[in-house]
Amino acid sequence: MNLLMDMAPVAAMSLLPAVLIMENVVVGITIALAKQDVEFLWYLIFNSFAFGFQVLGTAKGAIAVVVSIHIFRNPVSITGMSGWTLTIIGVVLYNEAKKQSK
Repeated sequence: MNLLMDMAPVAAMSLLPAVLIMENVVVGITIALAKQDVEFLWYLIFNSFAFGFQVLGTAKGAIAVVVSIHIFRNPVSITGMSGWTLTIIGVVLYNEAKKQSK
């Protein structure tokens, strides 16, 4: 949770210019929808927090595995490696599908 509190403002500030430049149409649509219906804004905020926590949890788990293997030399089972491999493949496939839908 401390990592999230420290990194979220930095990430938001660094990504905001890119969003405004690359996603200017989406920003306009979002503002128009928020003006029409305030509930839309609350749904958007809630969804952002929920998705952010999910991604952070997955990233934390992957980092913990890497640290565990490399620094502490903890043994890793085939099942564990298979699970993390599937997780990483899922993230990559999700990102590719997201790119192709644009």
